[in-house]
Amino acid sequence: MAAPRSRTSTFRIRHRWLRRVTVTLLALLVVAFALDRLFPLPLPDANGGSTVVLARDGTPLRAFPDRDGVWRYPVQAADVSPLYVEALLTYEDRWFYRHPGVNPLALGRAFAQWIGHRRLVSGGSTLTMQVARILDGTPHSFGGKLLQILRALQLEAHLSKAQILALYLNHAPFGGTIEGVEAASWAYLGKPAARLSHAEAALLTVLPQMPSRLRPDRNPQAAQAARDKVLERMAALGVWSPAQVRDARIEAVAARSLQPPLSAALLAERLHVEQPRARRIATTIDAALQHALEARVTQYLVHLPERTSAAVLVVDNASLEARAYVGSGAFGDARRLGHVDMVRAARSPGSTLKPFLYALALDDGLIDSESLLIDAPQSFGDYRPGNFDGAYNGPIGAAQALRLSLNVPAVDLLDRVGAARFVARLANAGLDLRLPRGATPGLPIILGGVGARMEDLVGAYTAFNRAGVAGRVRYRSDEPVLDRHLFSAGAAWIVRDILEANPRPGYAPGTFDPGSRPRVAWKTGTSYGFRDAWAIGATRQYTVAVWLGRPDGTPLPGQYGAVTALPLLFQIIDGLPRSAIAATPSPPPASVSQVDICWPLGLAPDPQHPELCHLKKTAWVLDGVIAPTLPERDAHNWHAGLVRVRVDARSGARLSAGCTRAHEREVEVARWPALAYPWLPAELRRRASLPPLAAGCADDGLDATQSLRIDGVADGATIARAPNSTNPATLRLRALGARDEVLWLVNGRLIGTTLASATIEHAFPDVGAQTITALGSGGATAQVQVRVLR
Repeated sequence: MAAPRSRTSTFRIRHRWLRRVTVTLLALLVVAFALDRLFPLPLPDANGGSTVVLARDGTPLRAFPDRDGVWRYPVQAADVSPLYVEALLTYEDRWFYRHPGVNPLALGRAFAQWIGHRRLVSGGSTLTMQVARILDGTPHSFGGKLLQILRALQLEAHLSKAQILALYLNHAPFGGTIEGVEAASWAYLGKPAARLSHAEAALLTVLPQMPSRLRPDRNPQAAQAARDKVLERMAALGVWSPAQVRDARIEAVAARSLQPPLSAALLAERLHVEQPRARRIATTIDAALQHALEARVTQYLVHLPERTSAAVLVVDNASLEARAYVGSGAFGDARRLGHVDMVRAARSPGSTLKPFLYALALDDGLIDSESLLIDAPQSFGDYRPGNFDGAYNGPIGAAQALRLSLNVPAVDLLDRVGAARFVARLANAGLDLRLPRGATPGLPIILGGVGARMEDLVGAYTAFNRAGVAGRVRYRSDEPVLDRHLFSAGAAWIVRDILEANPRPGYAPGTFDPGSRPRVAWKTGTSYGFRDAWAIGATRQYTVAVWLGRPDGTPLPGQYGAVTALPLLFQIIDGLPRSAIAATPSPPPASVSQVDICWPLGLAPDPQHPELCHLKKTAWVLDGVIAPTLPERDAHNWHAGLVRVRVDARSGARLSAGCTRAHEREVEVARWPALAYPWLPAELRRRASLPPLAAGCADDGLDATQSLRIDGVADGATIARAPNSTNPATLRLRALGARDEVLWLVNGRLIGTTLASATIEHAFPDVGAQTITALGSGGATAQVQVRVLR
């Protein structure tokens, strides 16, 4: 019988054994450390991969694949339905949060099956091992399984469970170029992974096992059978109730065509370029509204000339956030140059700048809402603007001049406000007008002789519903709010009230009740040559802009703002969500009051001198200040609006200086601007006329206006075309007494000019009464009425 070992001998054996174990462990650690350094984890590049641009509710607008063409929408576990995470961990790896990357029991079972069948029956893979296979692309073999085990241990050593789960959620294969549960949910189900049902969660759980064979768009029956297997497991383990599983099995697996999202495509591209490293870009776009407007624009363009494109921008006034962004009429359509973003393109704004000019003129005290302006042919140096339709209205109120978008009154106002100052004020508010290279601001800018971007125009137009404060349009909720004062709250309210009073095209009072419709302050614009058609409308809640034209700048004859863009604008506005106050007028601010004024002087009525008030108007004024009628610009036409003269109390004749009578009195005469007289009725002309000069009194110069007479036709004449002729009746006219340029108008429409007494020939194709007017450069006028027979 062997002698028992001594305590010393036992201690030495244990010491040697511990030392060997320690050395072995240290060696293994050194080897593991070396292998970890030599073969680092092939983690995805955080700055690489695909990018998804999202609507404000998380709906994908457009996805940009990575360099391999893979579609992947980055998510975290918190962004995914708990039902999916529950099904995934229950079906794939119930011990995920407890094992170190491998499950010895599952591996032992898989090894025993491999021994018995000489092939892999069940892999025994943990979720961590599946992530390792996804990252490394290891084959389904014994050697590949060993590599997965090593990578799984390495993953667990470097990453948390949440990070490993996130890798699976974002990189699991779902068939084709679809990776990650979020991309798969949108591709196959048309919804975010955050809103999955029990059946949908089970379907997406099983797809990565055989993504090609189980794709629901190709094999819906096989996909449904695999899904039901997951549902059975969830019921068997008691994770989901039998009732939940029973209801889930009823849901059919729909075969859905895989279409990557492509909405607000040009905005998404713009933001992706601005943030190339961002994987998720959240926008302020309303997905449902965006889809609806894209469909509406596509349908609208069907009825317009070929190669026509369009742009629409809808902005929330309160937040300055864009709710819809249609940069092109047909993205990707080469014929329409669908790749050109017309929201950002600099185009002629036509007359859409006029409301800003009237607001600034209100703040300057130049006008009130009913100030007398003159719409008549006149020159501004070498520049002679005309109205869009070639006709003139004569004396007109500021509000109506803005609503009718008359050009001459606008140019006259800009001449008084100052073109350079106007451009600077708009630029300071974020509306940067693009002038031709080397050009300086001039009067044509108010008629569209300048470039402007839609998004800048909309940002400035929001000032009419933001107490005169403009802002930069925001496309991401994290963008800063940039507010800039443009004009006073009172001026903003008055101009908005003027534009809201503009009736909708085709609306006849009494035909329907528009009370439920939102109040819209709208303005149209058309650029020179019919290249750009604009319509911009502002409600209490939204500002909407519509542009139609060809991106290459070729003309669209006959297509202009009021005809082409305005109907689409109202279709869009009527389809927007509306608040309770959308149809109710807002009260004026404290700085705005309503007063009566009198034409032609523009002053408040004087009860002591009612003769000075030829026409009474009710006007909105700022701070109680009534703006008198603007003085005439042209020195040749200028005369005092209010003239005081002495008259013979008995005869009423005018007395000049040094001329006296026994009985005299003083009278006041309110005179209209000289260019208004051709449009005044006889009674108003009479009231504005000075008493005749008394016999024997020296000339006082008040009758110095040049006298004209139209030669070539008598007043009240009837004219007709020549017998057996198809040509219209024609007259040859001249202005006798003229020394300078003469403007000729027929029914208020300019037909030509002559110099001195040169003749002008004009054909009259329309039958009926016609008014012929000769307007001299010094304010002299002559007028005849003729009747044209068929």
